[in-house]
Order: sequence, then structure tokens, then C-alpha cells
Amino acid sequence: MRAIFTALALSLAVPIAGCAGDPNEAERAATIPVTVTMAGKAHVFNVEVARTDAEQDRGLMFRTSLPADGGMLFPFEKPRIGSFWMKNTLIPLDIIFIRGDGSIDRIAENTIPESLEPVVSGGEVSAVLELSGGTAARLGIDETAKVTWKDGK
Repeated sequence: MRAIFTALALSLAVPIAGCAGDPNEAERAATIPVTVTMAGKAHVFNVEVARTDAEQDRGLMFRTSLPADGGMLFPFEKPRIGSFWMKNTLIPLDIIFIRGDGSIDRIAENTIPESLEPVVSGGEVSAVLELSGGTAARLGIDETAKVTWKDGK
């Protein structure tokens, strides 16, 4: 009897576990273009937008990869000091802190996966753009760049 119960429990658990997957998978399909312009050259990233508190709390946690030109944008309702950590974030990220005028306040490059150490902006920012670690260096993005996007709520 115990063997039958165990087999039944396992047969039910496998489909449930398979369905659990990533609850944000459907949301990932919707991206917006974000353009980073520097020295007359523009690079467009197609990024997910974390609009709600829950989406911003989750961010890119538990991801094992990002597309080369992918990432996540965190727009804030009001400018504030940006502070992020890498808890449950499995991949290194470049975190770009963006002022209200689109200028870059700070770039934290190749942040350490799963670190609890806060990664903080230098001043108040209106948004944060997270990209795959090493992207800023690969494309030559620095604090002189400008970041723009259309907010299609």
C-alpha cells in the first residue's frame, strides 16, 4: 500500500513541478526597446519592464542567462536613491543607474551573483537598467552615455 501511495504521489508531483516553471515566462515575451547612445552611436536593447513592486522585487532572480541584447528596466514613479542586491540572482549583471534626463549616474559592472552587498546609485535616479555582466565594457558604455525609451504602459 505504501508503495502505491508513493508512486501516486510521485506521479502527481512530476506534472505539478513541470507546470511550476517560471511564473514570469509569459511576461518575458513582452519587451520594449531601450536605446543607449554614446559618442554618436546607438545600441538598442530589448528589455523586460519591471513596473510593479512585485516585479521589481523579483527582478532577474533565478535566471541562468539573458539574451545578449536583453535585460530589465526598473522605472521608478519618483526619483530616489537606487539600491539593489544580487540575492538569488545567478548571473553577473551590469547595473546602470539612470537619472530623470536619461544621463547615467553610475554603472556597477559585473555585480557578484547571489551577493547580499547593496549596489547603490550615486544620487537620485528615475530608472535602473540591468544587462548581462560585461555588456557595458563590451560596448564601451560609460557615464557619458544617454539612455532613452518610450514608456508604453
